[in-house]
Amino acid sequence: MNRVVLIGRLTKDPELKFTPGTGYAVATFAIAVDRRVPNKEGVREADFIPIVIWGKQAESTANYMSKGKLVGISGRIQTRSYDAKDGSKKYITEVVADEIQFLEWGKKNEGSNHNAEYEAAGITPVDDGDVPF
Repeated sequence: MNRVVLIGRLTKDPELKFTPGTGYAVATFAIAVDRRVPNKEGVREADFIPIVIWGKQAESTANYMSKGKLVGISGRIQTRSYDAKDGSKKYITEVVADEIQFLEWGKKNEGSNHNAEYEAAGITPVDDGDVPF
């Protein structure tokens, strides 16, 4: 079984690209996920996890999320490799998300009403009053 669920904050704005030929959307970004236990000095640390998401969810993420926003990710861990220009082999481990939840909203045009845009994108905003914790 290869399944991962993460909650964290975007470390930078998502980068949206489209595959050559098919034009399928792919967004890449990283999230900072707090570690549960502080280090020996009592300081909380975080892990920075690279995320890849495809299709309509990639477009929505790039359009509505920005650096610092809180997201929930569900997907699988993938490891791949490639040959670098210097001839060495490079390995990348990332999470390929199949589901994303926007836990904080907004990007550009902060303060404007995005509900119609969110609904058009198939996204249902969650009212913090509905969260049981």
